[in-house]
Amino acid sequence: MKIDFEHRLSAHCENGVTTNLLRHYGIQQMTEPLAFGIGSGLFFIYIPFMKVNGGPAISFRTMPGMIFKRTCNSLDIPVVRKKFSSPEKAARELDERLNNGHPAACQVGVFYLPYFPKEYRFHFNAHNLIVIDKDGDNYLVSDPVMETTTTLSSYELERVRFARGPLAPRGQLYYPREKRPVTDEQIKKAITRGIRRNIRDMLHIPGNIAGIRGIRYTAGKIKKWRDKLGLEKSRSYLAQLVRMQEEIGTGGGGFRFIYGAFLQQAHAYHPVDELIGISGQFTLAGDRWRDAAIQASGIYKGRLSTQQDYNVMGDMLLEIAEIEKKAFKELAVVVKKMV
Repeated sequence: MKIDFEHRLSAHCENGVTTNLLRHYGIQQMTEPLAFGIGSGLFFIYIPFMKVNGGPAISFRTMPGMIFKRTCNSLDIPVVRKKFSSPEKAARELDERLNNGHPAACQVGVFYLPYFPKEYRFHFNAHNLIVIDKDGDNYLVSDPVMETTTTLSSYELERVRFARGPLAPRGQLYYPREKRPVTDEQIKKAITRGIRRNIRDMLHIPGNIAGIRGIRYTAGKIKKWRDKLGLEKSRSYLAQLVRMQEEIGTGGGGFRFIYGAFLQQAHAYHPVDELIGISGQFTLAGDRWRDAAIQASGIYKGRLSTQQDYNVMGDMLLEIAEIEKKAFKELAVVVKKMV
């Protein structure tokens, strides 16, 4: 059955899947920045005991799947999410949904995605795409980070849906359970809820590896990597940081730019002028994350190698932590005016 689905390019996969699916279900107010902000997507966490591609796990956004879940929950849209014990069951479930004229989002690994450039194919299992149709043995796919729709054979789709390793998707698919109207008043309330949750996650989450404290913790670790790990391993750790920042979706800087855009769009629903100024602070944080990526690249490529270079890198993250702390503290005051 031919499904009428509009493919839209986005900066990040889960934002794009959330936006495109919800717009398909009639929520025309939804944009990528609104999905990211309502879903409280901005985050930072450094997990030293969990390794991804040989380096510590670092993330600049909330856990995979949470943006879609939180956005839908905030708008009172029920969600279906399923994982499968076998590829056969996963394929049957997807095919049945497509036969009924409904698209479905899937979590996949990127290593075996044939339409991804080779330099972007590594073992990362939290990519998101939407399957919108099937023709013979081929599936039509709307991957929101690609300019146009593409196709995957049944074998290729099974391979990425059942990729192994950290965050293994296990054939996961998800979608809104039903079509429901969403009012501007609901969007308005969801914006406030998303901001409050993001303030909590960045300023008040317990421990020292997440949020603002997590950025500071990582800064301190970086300053010790050269002596503790040696040049080769410390460079590989910095390469991991840059990979997670710049090559997984929009990474550290890009997510800050999207959050700034979210606050600008939130101003249309909550005309509190301070939102515009705070938006600029997140843009500044995004610029500083990009500067830090350049510094890290110089180290792992061997152009920079002294302890002072590592110290500079760490100090860059400390500056970023202060910028984001100030922005979220101001946002905590402003959100009280957003009624």
